[in-house]
Amino acid sequence: MLSPEARAEQIVARLCAAGFAPRLTDHGTYTCIEIEVPDQVSAERWQEFVAALALADWFGVVAGSQGGGSAWVAVDKETPAAARAARGRGHQL
Repeated sequence: MLSPEARAEQIVARLCAAGFAPRLTDHGTYTCIEIEVPDQVSAERWQEFVAALALADWFGVVAGSQGGGSAWVAVDKETPAAARAARGRGHQL
């Protein structure tokens, strides 16, 4: 399993490769990566964007009122990505 730092770096690399300009912000217990999403995005860029979302612990997309929008992904620094899914219904690992 990749470390949180490695996952954040991989997300940034994927977004850059897709032509986005990610902004990375450290928030102590998690890292947030934000991008501006233009009005028109090719299918290839969108697929790379969605693949980057899959590496994150949380994500969100906000549509702009004038077209385009922004998106963010967050990587939790304290909990491995698979731990939440493995816990199931309130059970600890």
